[in-house]
Amino acid sequence: MRKNSPASYFLQFLFVVAITSCSKFSKLQKTGTDQQKYDAAMAYYKKGDFYHSGLLFEELIPLLKGSTESELAQFYYAYSQYHQGQYNTSQFLFKKFYDTYARSDYAQEALYMHAFSLYKDSAPYTLDQTSTHTAIAAMQDFINTYPESPFREECTRYILDLRAKLERKAYEKAKLYHKVSDFNMMSLKSAVISIDNFRKDFPDSQFNEELAFLKVDSQYNLASNSFVDKQKERYQEVVKFYQELIDKYPTGKYNRDAEKMFDDSQKHLDVIAKVEVEKLKQKETQPDSTNRPTKVTTPATP
Repeated sequence: MRKNSPASYFLQFLFVVAITSCSKFSKLQKTGTDQQKYDAAMAYYKKGDFYHSGLLFEELIPLLKGSTESELAQFYYAYSQYHQGQYNTSQFLFKKFYDTYARSDYAQEALYMHAFSLYKDSAPYTLDQTSTHTAIAAMQDFINTYPESPFREECTRYILDLRAKLERKAYEKAKLYHKVSDFNMMSLKSAVISIDNFRKDFPDSQFNEELAFLKVDSQYNLASNSFVDKQKERYQEVVKFYQELIDKYPTGKYNRDAEKMFDDSQKHLDVIAKVEVEKLKQKETQPDSTNRPTKVTTPATP
């Protein structure tokens, strides 16, 4: 960059402005009255400088207790944190405001922003979903508290978004159990259980057809890799799960693959049934030692 280029002058100008602003703000913090700081905090907020407004509001709140400005200072301090993306802090501050000023004109908005901050802070579906459950509970609590609120529709929509995140989490969890099942018999069992739980929690999910097929597949692999004494019951479960699949999705895209497992399970059950019949016949033809007469030995006469 050339020494005297317009860009160089512009950067120097910005640097001077920044230094001047910092000096002005530092002076205000050190020597300004509470009223001057409050007015400056509101001015910073209106200009969108949420960092400096937040610093001043935070400093003022303990000093303004009992004053008319205290309520607004706490309200806008919460918003200053929200606009900086500090959602965990803002949700706490909005809830604190609501608990402190439950009769305020801003109480409803504060409770809504508490829930909305939790919504914004909710973790991606790949992570633990405790925060998502917390956000759903907060949204529902707001709806219950203010059933006629203009924010009600938004809360309902956000709840659906959060539930979709939980749905995706549960879906990926069930698929993961199925994916690693080649290496772990417990994963096969867990896959079936997870799929059942998913269908109970999300009966209208778009993923249910795929998971219904994976349930058949998991149970089939479980039966195929089981000890002989467990196979009959587990192959019967394959047949049952297959029937559930085709009853629910008679023209489903997974039915052909599921039918192969169904047919193979039926063949195994036929073999098991024949073996059981042969064992029963053998048992019937063998003499029962319990029905034989007991030989009585008479003691010799001396």
